[in-house]
Amino acid sequence: MVDHPMHILVLAWEFPPRIIGGISRHVAELYPELVKLGHTIDLITVEVEGATHYEIVDGVNVHRIPVEVNQDFFRWVANMNDSMRVYADKLIEALVDCHQKFEIVHAHDWLVADASISIAQVYDIPLVATIHATEHGRYNGIYTDTHRHIHHKEIALASAARRVIVCTEYMRREMARALNCPSDKTDVVYNGLSAERAARFQNSNFDLDFDPVTLRSKFAQAEEYIVYYVGRITYEKGIFVLLNAVPHVLAVMPDRVKFVIIGSGDTQSLKQQAWNLGIHHKVLFTGFMSDYNLTQFQTIADCAVFPSLYEPFGIVALECFAAGVPVVVSDSGGLPEVVRDGITGIVTKVHDGESIAQGILKILQNPAYRDRLVENAMQDLHDRFAWPQLAKQTEAVYNKSLKSSNSI
Repeated sequence: MVDHPMHILVLAWEFPPRIIGGISRHVAELYPELVKLGHTIDLITVEVEGATHYEIVDGVNVHRIPVEVNQDFFRWVANMNDSMRVYADKLIEALVDCHQKFEIVHAHDWLVADASISIAQVYDIPLVATIHATEHGRYNGIYTDTHRHIHHKEIALASAARRVIVCTEYMRREMARALNCPSDKTDVVYNGLSAERAARFQNSNFDLDFDPVTLRSKFAQAEEYIVYYVGRITYEKGIFVLLNAVPHVLAVMPDRVKFVIIGSGDTQSLKQQAWNLGIHHKVLFTGFMSDYNLTQFQTIADCAVFPSLYEPFGIVALECFAAGVPVVVSDSGGLPEVVRDGITGIVTKVHDGESIAQGILKILQNPAYRDRLVENAMQDLHDRFAWPQLAKQTEAVYNKSLKSSNSI
């Protein structure tokens, strides 16, 4: 139940059209739903070429601020926080003149920690932090000065926040283990997929002007199934594990499957691995693929695989749900919460190529089973991952923060 309409200050280092990782789409899809619930949102982010410094986007007041350029990334982050603090001071002073105030500061990840903590403390505003991932989780430990720098920022943000939001129960446990953040201070609110983005995937056969047969011929022979990975080309995504699965799949279905790796990054070691495994002719590395082209591609694909070694959530799985592509994932991080094994997809053992191969084969060899997974996944998209209900859960976290501040 809504206590009252709130005025919320949001800090995020990325917002469309500036898209670097998952935070950008998260904030772009969450806050319009909070506006629909009656709340006022001011979002401070970083300027980007081609976008105005202030505009209203789906009801959200978006403020894009300049940041002094610095080749040292951490120095640039410090400059960004300084700029955000100064800009927030002006917004707050303007509200005071109108006898108004921000009731919540909502920070997204460590990059905006310094500014968010300072604003919350100076103006005595409850701070809510969403931690999208941790440095400890990404590297399975803290080993370098860079790791330590980010890790300490994460600890400071989690410590200063009244409530911490994470995307899965797995992340709640990780917060307690890695950042010493009490579980009873942490709320789980899943990531979602907007109705607009879901519709883009679901209606692609009708809205996009292309010939599926011609498109398919660019990636595989007519008799070949297409199995793909899409995402960043990094160690933590476990792409090398998928390559280890390929020989097991081909042993059962020789000359019947093509594997497509989509994403930007250094693929040299992966290509060498494919050569060493004798599967290079069955694996295609496409590099970066635009959203438009990916939407087309998914209409001709048969199975998606996400063999991550670390994955707080896995929003790519939701995009596959919407596109009607069955998914095989590892049991790493939050993926088993997002993909329900045997119901909305297949969950396999992490770092186990043979287990992934069995999942792929189960989908490719059982059309009725595949169709059932796709149907259930579409329903889960509506029941568990719709932004309107996730916004209400976020609103409940804000109310908790206000109540806890009143009791102090």
